[in-house]
Amino acid sequence: MKENSAANSTRMLHRWLALGLLLFCSCASAPKREESKELHRYEFTQPQMGVPFRMVLYAVDEQSATKAAGEAFDRIARLNAIMSDYETDSELNELSRASGQGREVHVSDDLWHVIEKSQELAKRSSGAFDITVGPCVSLWRRARRVKEMPDPVRLAEALQAVGYDKVVLNARRQTVLLKREGMKLDLGGIAKGYAVDEAMEVLKNHGIKHALVGGVGDISVSAPPPGQRGWRISIVDFDGPGFLTNRAVMLKNCAISTSGDSAQRLEINGRRYSHVLDPRTGIGLTDHSLVTVIAADSITADSFAKVVGVLGPVRGLDFIKSHRGVHARVVREPNDTIQSVESGRFRFFYAAENQRLNSPSR
Repeated sequence: MKENSAANSTRMLHRWLALGLLLFCSCASAPKREESKELHRYEFTQPQMGVPFRMVLYAVDEQSATKAAGEAFDRIARLNAIMSDYETDSELNELSRASGQGREVHVSDDLWHVIEKSQELAKRSSGAFDITVGPCVSLWRRARRVKEMPDPVRLAEALQAVGYDKVVLNARRQTVLLKREGMKLDLGGIAKGYAVDEAMEVLKNHGIKHALVGGVGDISVSAPPPGQRGWRISIVDFDGPGFLTNRAVMLKNCAISTSGDSAQRLEINGRRYSHVLDPRTGIGLTDHSLVTVIAADSITADSFAKVVGVLGPVRGLDFIKSHRGVHARVVREPNDTIQSVESGRFRFFYAAENQRLNSPSR
């Protein structure tokens, strides 16, 4: 979510670009000449939620493209003002400050939707995804700054305020009750995916049928560029020696998300701890891995990638297989040996000249 300073945002941009976690895209083949006369390609970038957001869209003229992209970026900015845990006066932080007071807090439609989705996923994953992990996240952010492990006593205290069962939702009144004092919600594992979806929806409302919206590791695509089979998305596996050859997938009308520790981690005594925490232990993941998920929408791809990372490749892929239309690939490096596993249908998305483009719903 949005950092408090431009410097932090710039450093984050450089990290992502340098390490290659950014998912790059290109068209599958040259556009048809007759279609290019009607629609033209436009690209826009803007820092949002502390990371670079990119939009590629096809429109009849620059004016309509600029207007659509501008409103889509505005939508992302409004969502950040609601869901950021960095912004002191965000709606999310106002809700967290009401924890332990025994009162239900009415929330906006956007915040309600994301919290409700989060709670559903927390229950389905038995706590592998849990937005109440905020108190632990705060300790790990400091740990990465000072390059030392969180104090175990403070971490144990923080865990007392963690647990999705401490959140009470009232759908009829659209209210949220945080039962324990000191609770702090963190939507970092799902809010960016939702923002990508909402930005794409704005573009569609402007009549933009061929578009890509990306916020670093989270990308949503609609119909392919004119004359193309799909959007070609390349995924860089690892940032260190021995990395695997880049893989590419061909996508349309779906979303893809990659989650890992290449950009944000803490290394102590030769052991690396990811910025992605296991909410059940409050500890950063130590299995150096990258998880890529393809799903119908970005909010699903974003949040499910975190679940797979926490559960690990075996239980994580079992979880994925139980959800129709969701596909995953896990690249990990246990004992300095790179391994790759994927759910059964993920391979159908790999780009190849003689390969039929598949829909994630199949």
